[in-house]
Amino acid sequence: MDGRLEYRFDPAKVDTPCYVVDEGLLRDNLDTLATVRERAGCKVLLALKCFAMHAVFPMLAGKLDGVCASSPHEARLGREEFGGEVHTFAAGYSEHDIRDLCETSDHIVFNSFAQLRRFRPLVQRLAVEQGKEIELGVRINPEHSEGATPIYDPCSPGSRLGVRRAHFDPDDLEGVTGLHWHNLCEQDADCLERTIEAVERGFADVLPRMRYVNFGGGHHITRPGYDVDLLVDLVTRFKKKWDVEVYLEPGEAVALNAGYLVAGVLDVVEADMPIVIMDSAVPCHMPDVIEMPYRPHIVDSGEPGERAWTCRIGGPSCLAGDVAGEYSFDRAAKTGDRLVFTDMAIYTMVKTNTFNGIPLPSIYLYDDAKESLTLVRTFGYEDFKNRLS
Repeated sequence: MDGRLEYRFDPAKVDTPCYVVDEGLLRDNLDTLATVRERAGCKVLLALKCFAMHAVFPMLAGKLDGVCASSPHEARLGREEFGGEVHTFAAGYSEHDIRDLCETSDHIVFNSFAQLRRFRPLVQRLAVEQGKEIELGVRINPEHSEGATPIYDPCSPGSRLGVRRAHFDPDDLEGVTGLHWHNLCEQDADCLERTIEAVERGFADVLPRMRYVNFGGGHHITRPGYDVDLLVDLVTRFKKKWDVEVYLEPGEAVALNAGYLVAGVLDVVEADMPIVIMDSAVPCHMPDVIEMPYRPHIVDSGEPGERAWTCRIGGPSCLAGDVAGEYSFDRAAKTGDRLVFTDMAIYTMVKTNTFNGIPLPSIYLYDDAKESLTLVRTFGYEDFKNRLS
Protein backbone atom coordinates (compact mmCIF):
# COMPACT_ATOMS: atom_id res chain seq x y z
CA MET A 1 0.00 0.00 0.00
CA ASP A 2 1.19 3.52 -0.79
CA GLY A 3 2.68 4.97 2.38
CA ARG A 4 0.95 8.27 1.73
CA LEU A 5 -2.35 6.59 2.55
CA GLU A 6 -1.35 6.60 6.22
CA TYR A 7 -1.82 9.78 8.20
CA ARG A 8 0.80 11.90 9.98
CA PHE A 9 -1.46 13.91 12.28
CA ASP A 10 -3.15 12.94 15.55
CA PRO A 11 -6.85 12.20 14.81
CA ALA A 12 -7.64 12.64 18.50
CA LYS A 13 -6.86 16.35 18.17
CA VAL A 14 -9.64 17.18 15.69
CA ASP A 15 -13.38 17.48 16.12
CA THR A 16 -15.31 15.02 13.98
CA PRO A 17 -16.43 14.75 11.31
CA CYS A 18 -13.74 16.73 9.54
CA TYR A 19 -11.48 16.83 6.54
CA VAL A 20 -7.75 17.14 7.08
CA VAL A 21 -5.55 18.24 4.17
CA ASP A 22 -1.84 17.50 4.57
CA GLU A 23 0.15 20.42 3.17
CA GLY A 24 3.29 18.33 2.77
CA LEU A 25 1.57 15.70 0.65
CA LEU A 26 -0.09 18.42 -1.39
CA ARG A 27 3.32 20.01 -1.95
CA ASP A 28 4.74 16.67 -3.13
CA ASN A 29 2.01 16.45 -5.77
CA LEU A 30 2.68 20.01 -6.90
CA ASP A 31 6.39 19.29 -7.28
CA THR A 32 5.57 16.37 -9.58
CA LEU A 33 3.22 18.49 -11.66
CA ALA A 34 5.75 21.31 -11.84
CA THR A 35 8.33 18.86 -13.15
CA VAL A 36 5.95 17.70 -15.90
CA ARG A 37 5.14 21.30 -16.73
CA GLU A 38 8.83 22.16 -17.09
CA ARG A 39 9.92 19.04 -18.95
CA ALA A 40 7.02 19.02 -21.42
CA GLY A 41 6.77 22.77 -21.81
CA CYS A 42 3.02 22.61 -21.28
CA LYS A 43 0.62 24.51 -19.06
CA VAL A 44 -1.17 22.87 -16.11
CA LEU A 45 -4.51 24.06 -14.72
CA LEU A 46 -6.29 23.11 -11.51
CA ALA A 47 -9.72 21.57 -12.17
CA LEU A 48 -11.88 23.34 -9.60
CA LYS A 49 -14.66 20.76 -9.97
CA CYS A 50 -12.35 18.36 -8.13
CA PHE A 51 -10.57 20.52 -5.56
CA ALA A 52 -11.56 24.08 -4.65
CA MET A 53 -10.08 24.67 -1.17
CA HIS A 54 -9.02 28.26 -1.71
CA ALA A 55 -7.11 28.41 1.57
CA VAL A 56 -4.27 26.58 -0.20
CA PHE A 57 -4.56 28.39 -3.54
CA PRO A 58 -1.45 30.53 -2.83
CA MET A 59 0.59 27.33 -2.59
CA LEU A 60 -0.94 25.92 -5.79
CA ALA A 61 -0.66 29.14 -7.77
CA GLY A 62 3.10 29.06 -7.42
CA LYS A 63 3.32 25.79 -9.35
CA LEU A 64 0.31 25.86 -11.71
CA ASP A 65 -0.79 28.19 -14.52
CA GLY A 66 -4.38 28.79 -13.50
CA VAL A 67 -7.72 27.01 -13.20
CA CYS A 68 -10.40 25.42 -15.31
CA ALA A 69 -13.97 26.11 -14.28
CA SER A 70 -17.33 24.53 -15.03
CA SER A 71 -19.60 27.43 -14.06
CA PRO A 72 -19.62 31.19 -13.48
CA HIS A 73 -19.16 30.65 -9.74
CA GLU A 74 -16.07 28.48 -10.21
CA ALA A 75 -14.65 30.96 -12.72
CA ARG A 76 -15.18 33.81 -10.27
CA LEU A 77 -13.48 31.83 -7.51
CA GLY A 78 -10.53 31.17 -9.78
CA ARG A 79 -10.24 34.82 -10.78
CA GLU A 80 -10.59 36.18 -7.25
CA GLU A 81 -8.58 33.62 -5.28
CA PHE A 82 -6.17 31.84 -7.65
CA GLY A 83 -5.10 34.21 -10.40
CA GLY A 84 -3.40 33.07 -13.58
CA GLU A 85 -5.47 31.85 -16.50
CA VAL A 86 -9.15 31.01 -16.14
CA HIS A 87 -10.59 28.52 -18.65
CA THR A 88 -14.30 27.74 -18.54
CA PHE A 89 -16.27 24.92 -20.14
CA ALA A 90 -19.90 23.94 -19.61
CA ALA A 91 -22.29 21.75 -21.58
CA GLY A 92 -24.52 24.78 -22.04
CA TYR A 93 -24.57 28.51 -21.21
CA SER A 94 -27.29 31.08 -20.71
CA GLU A 95 -26.76 34.69 -21.77
CA HIS A 96 -26.43 35.58 -18.09
CA ASP A 97 -23.67 32.97 -17.76
CA ILE A 98 -21.76 34.41 -20.71
CA ARG A 99 -21.97 37.96 -19.38
CA ASP A 100 -20.61 36.77 -16.03
CA LEU A 101 -17.90 34.67 -17.63
CA CYS A 102 -16.66 37.54 -19.75
CA GLU A 103 -15.84 39.30 -16.48
CA THR A 104 -13.80 36.38 -15.13
CA SER A 105 -12.61 34.05 -17.91
CA ASP A 106 -9.73 34.21 -20.39
CA HIS A 107 -10.97 31.20 -22.37
CA ILE A 108 -14.59 30.14 -22.95
CA VAL A 109 -15.04 26.69 -24.47
CA PHE A 110 -18.30 25.75 -26.17
CA ASN A 111 -19.96 22.36 -26.33
CA SER A 112 -21.74 22.93 -29.65
CA PHE A 113 -21.53 25.08 -32.75
CA ALA A 114 -25.05 26.34 -32.01
CA GLN A 115 -23.84 27.88 -28.75
CA LEU A 116 -20.68 29.17 -30.42
CA ARG A 117 -22.72 30.93 -33.11
CA ARG A 118 -25.19 32.32 -30.58
CA PHE A 119 -22.68 33.78 -28.16
CA ARG A 120 -19.58 34.54 -30.25
CA PRO A 121 -20.72 38.09 -31.14
CA LEU A 122 -21.56 38.84 -27.50
CA VAL A 123 -18.22 37.55 -26.21
CA GLN A 124 -16.31 39.48 -28.85
CA ARG A 125 -18.23 42.69 -28.12
CA LEU A 126 -17.80 42.43 -24.35
CA ALA A 127 -14.10 41.65 -24.74
CA VAL A 128 -13.63 44.85 -26.75
CA GLU A 129 -15.62 46.88 -24.22
CA GLN A 130 -13.48 45.52 -21.38
CA GLY A 131 -10.23 45.94 -23.29
CA LYS A 132 -9.26 42.30 -22.87
CA GLU A 133 -8.79 39.21 -24.98
CA ILE A 134 -11.13 36.26 -24.49
CA GLU A 135 -10.20 33.21 -26.50
CA LEU A 136 -12.88 30.87 -27.80
CA GLY A 137 -12.62 27.10 -27.89
CA VAL A 138 -14.67 24.10 -28.93
CA ARG A 139 -14.87 20.85 -27.00
CA ILE A 140 -14.60 17.81 -29.25
CA ASN A 141 -15.71 14.25 -28.59
CA PRO A 142 -12.99 11.94 -29.95
CA GLU A 143 -15.45 9.04 -29.70
CA HIS A 144 -12.80 7.00 -27.93
CA SER A 145 -13.61 5.54 -24.52
CA GLU A 146 -10.99 4.54 -21.98
CA GLY A 147 -13.12 4.61 -18.83
CA ALA A 148 -14.74 1.55 -17.29
CA THR A 149 -17.54 3.38 -15.46
CA PRO A 150 -20.20 4.82 -17.82
CA ILE A 151 -21.21 7.66 -15.49
CA TYR A 152 -17.64 9.03 -15.76
CA ASP A 153 -17.13 8.35 -19.49
CA PRO A 154 -17.65 11.51 -21.59
CA CYS A 155 -17.30 9.42 -24.76
CA SER A 156 -19.93 6.80 -23.93
CA PRO A 157 -22.80 6.31 -26.40
CA GLY A 158 -25.32 9.10 -26.05
CA SER A 159 -22.88 11.41 -24.29
CA ARG A 160 -23.88 15.07 -24.36
CA LEU A 161 -20.26 16.21 -24.05
CA GLY A 162 -18.18 17.37 -26.98
CA VAL A 163 -18.76 17.79 -30.71
CA ARG A 164 -18.39 14.59 -32.70
CA ARG A 165 -16.57 14.76 -36.01
CA ALA A 166 -19.80 14.24 -37.96
CA HIS A 167 -21.20 17.43 -36.41
CA PHE A 168 -18.00 19.49 -36.48
CA ASP A 169 -18.08 22.47 -38.86
CA PRO A 170 -14.53 23.34 -39.97
CA ASP A 171 -15.89 26.30 -41.94
CA ASP A 172 -17.22 28.03 -38.83
CA LEU A 173 -14.11 28.53 -36.71
CA GLU A 174 -13.91 32.32 -36.75
CA GLY A 175 -12.31 33.41 -33.48
CA VAL A 176 -11.76 29.83 -32.30
CA THR A 177 -8.18 29.31 -31.15
CA GLY A 178 -8.42 26.09 -29.15
CA LEU A 179 -9.75 22.55 -29.04
CA HIS A 180 -10.54 20.75 -25.81
CA TRP A 181 -11.29 17.14 -25.05
CA HIS A 182 -11.71 15.12 -21.88
CA ASN A 183 -12.20 11.36 -21.77
CA LEU A 184 -9.97 10.00 -19.01
CA CYS A 185 -10.70 9.16 -15.36
CA GLU A 186 -7.91 8.15 -12.98
CA GLN A 187 -5.86 6.72 -15.85
CA ASP A 188 -2.28 6.37 -17.05
CA ALA A 189 -0.47 7.89 -20.01
CA ASP A 190 -1.04 4.87 -22.27
CA CYS A 191 -4.75 5.78 -22.27
CA LEU A 192 -3.82 9.31 -23.34
CA GLU A 193 -1.62 7.91 -26.11
CA ARG A 194 -4.55 5.99 -27.62
CA THR A 195 -6.79 9.03 -27.22
CA ILE A 196 -4.34 11.25 -29.07
CA GLU A 197 -4.30 8.75 -31.92
CA ALA A 198 -8.10 8.93 -32.10
CA VAL A 199 -8.06 12.75 -32.08
CA GLU A 200 -5.45 12.88 -34.82
CA ARG A 201 -7.47 10.47 -36.98
CA GLY A 202 -10.62 12.53 -36.60
CA PHE A 203 -9.37 16.11 -36.51
CA ALA A 204 -6.09 16.21 -38.45
CA ASP A 205 -7.43 18.95 -40.71
CA VAL A 206 -8.45 21.14 -37.76
CA LEU A 207 -5.43 20.84 -35.45
CA PRO A 208 -3.08 23.00 -37.59
CA ARG A 209 -5.57 25.87 -37.35
CA MET A 210 -5.46 25.97 -33.54
CA ARG A 211 -3.20 27.92 -31.19
CA TYR A 212 -3.68 25.47 -28.35
CA VAL A 213 -5.14 22.06 -27.51
CA ASN A 214 -6.37 21.11 -24.04
CA PHE A 215 -5.96 17.41 -23.20
CA GLY A 216 -8.47 17.70 -20.35
CA GLY A 217 -8.17 15.93 -17.02
CA GLY A 218 -8.23 12.42 -15.64
CA HIS A 219 -4.45 12.05 -15.84
CA HIS A 220 -3.36 10.32 -12.61
CA ILE A 221 0.05 11.96 -12.84
CA THR A 222 0.91 11.90 -9.14
CA ARG A 223 -0.14 8.29 -8.54
CA PRO A 224 2.84 6.02 -7.78
CA GLY A 225 3.73 4.13 -10.94
CA TYR A 226 2.22 6.65 -13.38
CA ASP A 227 4.35 6.82 -16.55
CA VAL A 228 5.47 10.44 -16.36
CA ASP A 229 8.11 9.91 -19.06
CA LEU A 230 5.48 8.77 -21.55
CA LEU A 231 3.27 11.75 -20.71
CA VAL A 232 6.13 14.17 -21.28
CA ASP A 233 6.99 12.45 -24.56
CA LEU A 234 3.37 12.54 -25.76
CA VAL A 235 2.96 16.24 -24.99
CA THR A 236 6.33 17.13 -26.53
CA ARG A 237 5.65 15.20 -29.72
CA PHE A 238 2.13 16.59 -30.09
CA LYS A 239 3.34 20.17 -29.68
CA LYS A 240 6.02 19.71 -32.30
CA LYS A 241 3.81 17.85 -34.76
CA TRP A 242 0.92 20.30 -34.70
CA ASP A 243 2.70 23.51 -33.60
CA VAL A 244 0.29 24.14 -30.74
CA GLU A 245 0.46 24.91 -27.05
CA VAL A 246 -0.78 22.07 -24.83
CA TYR A 247 -2.78 22.33 -21.60
CA LEU A 248 -3.44 19.67 -19.00
CA GLU A 249 -6.15 20.22 -16.40
CA PRO A 250 -5.76 17.62 -13.64
CA GLY A 251 -7.94 17.77 -10.58
CA GLU A 252 -7.32 14.52 -8.77
CA ALA A 253 -3.57 14.60 -9.45
CA VAL A 254 -3.28 17.92 -7.59
CA ALA A 255 -4.65 16.63 -4.28
CA LEU A 256 -4.38 12.86 -4.74
CA ASN A 257 -3.85 11.06 -1.41
CA ALA A 258 -3.36 14.41 0.36
CA GLY A 259 -6.63 14.54 2.31
CA TYR A 260 -8.52 12.54 4.91
CA LEU A 261 -11.99 12.35 6.40
CA VAL A 262 -11.93 11.70 10.13
CA ALA A 263 -15.13 10.29 11.64
CA GLY A 264 -16.04 9.38 15.20
CA VAL A 265 -17.79 6.17 16.24
CA LEU A 266 -21.19 6.93 17.78
CA ASP A 267 -22.41 3.39 18.41
CA VAL A 268 -21.95 -0.27 17.54
CA VAL A 269 -25.20 -2.14 16.95
CA GLU A 270 -25.82 -5.82 16.39
CA ALA A 271 -27.59 -7.04 13.26
CA ASP A 272 -26.59 -9.89 10.95
CA MET A 273 -23.09 -8.55 11.68
CA PRO A 274 -21.77 -5.77 13.92
CA ILE A 275 -22.58 -2.36 12.47
CA VAL A 276 -20.56 0.71 13.34
CA ILE A 277 -22.52 3.98 13.27
CA MET A 278 -20.22 6.93 12.67
CA ASP A 279 -20.90 10.67 12.77
CA SER A 280 -20.10 11.08 9.08
CA ALA A 281 -22.89 10.36 6.58
CA VAL A 282 -21.79 8.71 3.35
CA PRO A 283 -24.36 10.46 1.07
CA CYS A 284 -23.44 13.81 2.65
CA HIS A 285 -19.69 13.60 3.13
CA MET A 286 -18.46 11.04 0.58
CA PRO A 287 -21.19 10.79 -2.07
CA ASP A 288 -18.87 9.23 -4.67
CA VAL A 289 -18.88 6.08 -2.55
CA ILE A 290 -22.51 5.69 -3.63
CA GLU A 291 -22.27 7.25 -7.10
CA MET A 292 -19.18 5.42 -8.37
CA PRO A 293 -19.62 3.17 -6.38
CA TYR A 294 -16.45 2.28 -4.48
CA ARG A 295 -15.26 1.21 -1.03
CA PRO A 296 -13.02 3.86 0.57
CA HIS A 297 -9.92 2.80 2.46
CA ILE A 298 -9.79 3.22 6.24
CA VAL A 299 -6.36 3.33 7.87
CA ASP A 300 -5.54 0.17 9.87
CA SER A 301 -8.41 -1.82 8.33
CA GLY A 302 -8.55 -4.93 6.18
CA GLU A 303 -10.93 -6.75 3.90
CA PRO A 304 -13.84 -8.56 5.58
CA GLY A 305 -12.51 -11.59 7.45
CA GLU A 306 -8.88 -10.56 6.98
CA ARG A 307 -8.51 -9.35 10.58
CA ALA A 308 -9.98 -10.45 13.87
CA TRP A 309 -13.21 -8.42 13.86
CA THR A 310 -15.42 -7.72 10.82
CA CYS A 311 -18.16 -5.11 10.67
CA ARG A 312 -20.21 -2.91 8.39
CA ILE A 313 -19.67 0.84 8.69
CA GLY A 314 -22.41 3.38 8.05
CA GLY A 315 -23.58 6.85 8.98
CA PRO A 316 -26.39 8.46 10.97
CA SER A 317 -28.73 9.46 8.13
CA CYS A 318 -32.12 7.91 7.33
CA LEU A 319 -30.89 6.55 3.98
CA ALA A 320 -30.70 2.75 4.16
CA GLY A 321 -27.74 2.87 1.81
CA ASP A 322 -25.73 5.18 4.08
CA VAL A 323 -22.96 2.58 4.18
CA ALA A 324 -19.24 2.94 3.48
CA GLY A 325 -18.64 -0.81 3.24
CA GLU A 326 -17.52 -3.84 5.21
CA TYR A 327 -14.15 -3.86 6.96
CA SER A 328 -12.12 -5.86 9.45
CA PHE A 329 -9.99 -4.58 12.33
CA ASP A 330 -7.63 -6.06 14.90
CA ARG A 331 -10.14 -5.30 17.65
CA ALA A 332 -13.82 -4.46 18.00
CA ALA A 333 -14.72 -0.80 17.59
CA LYS A 334 -16.16 1.15 20.50
CA THR A 335 -17.88 4.48 20.98
CA GLY A 336 -15.40 7.34 20.73
CA ASP A 337 -12.98 5.61 18.33
CA ARG A 338 -11.77 7.53 15.29
CA LEU A 339 -11.96 6.25 11.71
CA VAL A 340 -9.60 7.84 9.20
CA PHE A 341 -10.72 7.54 5.56
CA THR A 342 -8.00 8.22 3.01
CA ASP A 343 -7.86 10.16 -0.27
CA MET A 344 -10.76 12.40 0.66
CA ALA A 345 -9.61 15.80 -0.61
CA ILE A 346 -10.58 15.15 -4.23
CA TYR A 347 -14.22 15.52 -5.32
CA THR A 348 -15.48 14.56 -1.85
CA MET A 349 -14.99 18.02 -0.35
CA VAL A 350 -16.68 19.84 -3.24
CA LYS A 351 -19.68 17.46 -3.28
CA THR A 352 -20.69 17.69 0.38
CA ASN A 353 -24.32 18.40 1.20
CA THR A 354 -26.60 18.74 4.24
CA PHE A 355 -29.15 15.98 3.57
CA ASN A 356 -31.06 15.23 6.80
CA GLY A 357 -29.63 18.43 8.28
CA ILE A 358 -26.35 16.65 8.90
CA PRO A 359 -23.61 19.26 9.43
CA LEU A 360 -20.83 19.68 6.90
CA PRO A 361 -17.42 18.46 8.11
CA SER A 362 -14.97 20.99 9.49
CA ILE A 363 -11.78 21.57 7.50
CA TYR A 364 -8.26 21.40 8.94
CA LEU A 365 -4.80 21.93 7.45
CA TYR A 366 -1.90 19.85 8.71
CA ASP A 367 1.54 21.48 8.54
CA ASP A 368 4.03 18.62 8.38
CA ALA A 369 7.00 20.90 9.05
CA LYS A 370 5.52 22.22 12.29
CA GLU A 371 3.51 19.06 13.03
CA SER A 372 0.54 21.34 13.69
CA LEU A 373 -3.17 21.32 12.84
CA THR A 374 -4.98 24.53 11.91
CA LEU A 375 -8.76 24.76 11.86
CA VAL A 376 -9.64 26.46 8.57
CA ARG A 377 -13.44 26.41 8.66
CA THR A 378 -16.38 25.11 10.64
CA PHE A 379 -20.00 24.88 9.50
CA GLY A 380 -23.19 25.12 11.52
CA TYR A 381 -26.94 25.55 11.53
CA GLU A 382 -26.92 28.74 9.45
CA ASP A 383 -25.11 26.97 6.59
CA PHE A 384 -27.92 24.41 6.53
CA LYS A 385 -30.78 26.87 7.05
CA ASN A 386 -29.74 29.45 4.47
CA ARG A 387 -29.41 27.04 1.56
CA LEU A 388 -33.12 26.78 0.84
CA SER A 389 -34.71 30.07 1.95
